[in-house]
Amino acid sequence: MSGSGVEETTPPPLRRNRAAQPSIPAAHPSAPVTLQGPGLGSHVRVALGETGFEVFPLFLGGGEFGWNVDASASHEILDTYVDLGGNAIHTADSYAAGRSEHIIGSWMKDRRTRDDIVLAVRVGRHPDNPGLGSVNLVRAVEASLSRLGTDRIDILSLDAVRGDTAVLEDTLATCEWLVESGKVRAIGAHGYTASQLVEARILSSAGYPRVTVLDVPYNVLRREEFDGDLRLIASAQGIAVTPSHPLAHGFLAGETRTRGQRATSVRGSQLAAHLNRRGSRVLRALDAIGDELGIPDAAVAMAWLLAQKAVTAPIVNAFAPRHVVECMRAVGVRLSRAQLSDIARAAE
Repeated sequence: MSGSGVEETTPPPLRRNRAAQPSIPAAHPSAPVTLQGPGLGSHVRVALGETGFEVFPLFLGGGEFGWNVDASASHEILDTYVDLGGNAIHTADSYAAGRSEHIIGSWMKDRRTRDDIVLAVRVGRHPDNPGLGSVNLVRAVEASLSRLGTDRIDILSLDAVRGDTAVLEDTLATCEWLVESGKVRAIGAHGYTASQLVEARILSSAGYPRVTVLDVPYNVLRREEFDGDLRLIASAQGIAVTPSHPLAHGFLAGETRTRGQRATSVRGSQLAAHLNRRGSRVLRALDAIGDELGIPDAAVAMAWLLAQKAVTAPIVNAFAPRHVVECMRAVGVRLSRAQLSDIARAAE
């Protein structure tokens, strides 16, 4: 049993010419399960809270699609994820002004994969339909459905990060109509406070849809927003937690370690926030564990997240197929208590 609560799957034995093969040392007991070969990870599924969906314990995010990654490269990333057994994709109507949704929609059409995918879409920040008021919420969903080329959104994530002023009851009443009409299957939240989640659960007793998924920034270096009341409420309500920014905008992948390496861009500014003593300590801890297990820093950071009982499936944005492979290796990793403790101490 891995730290993410999913069963480890042993890959089938390969035929080898034993006389020509050098001796191979025994695998470390915490070494990752190899996720190579078509669909091997398709047997790895966890329940997404009370939504009724079963997902691979890692969402592929479309945050880079149409922005830093063009359509062709995005399709290659999506192909890699699905070929390795992934089935959960996350995007937002505000990503690249909707281009991310167009790219994912064209990929689903070309590959005919819509029925095999659990599709999560975050709305509330597109400039044409801002906020979570009833009219703009319906318009945002209709626009997303059009760009994605589908008739339904599996998880509609309500984005309240910018202090949306819509009345929660009105928003959930609109969600009720969207669910009953078949346009949306389940409701998620992004940017909601613990008190708003409590209010939403009270309203659900009156027949409104439940908030069943919580998208919150959470990683080794950024824990304050989730640890505390939000974590307690999510656990008490059985809400599936799908952390965003699990690699701290790529910093925890360990490829940027000095200010001279960072780009002069928005991404460079985000990375610069972690280029300090604390960030260096965490990377050294990830390096040590990665060397021991034979996995990259990104997989160690993801394995730390999956070891948290409250976490169901982190959302990972990727620039290239190799990033997908690195992160998906975390699903088969079981970090020891000592390793978890080393990471926690480094992050203090």
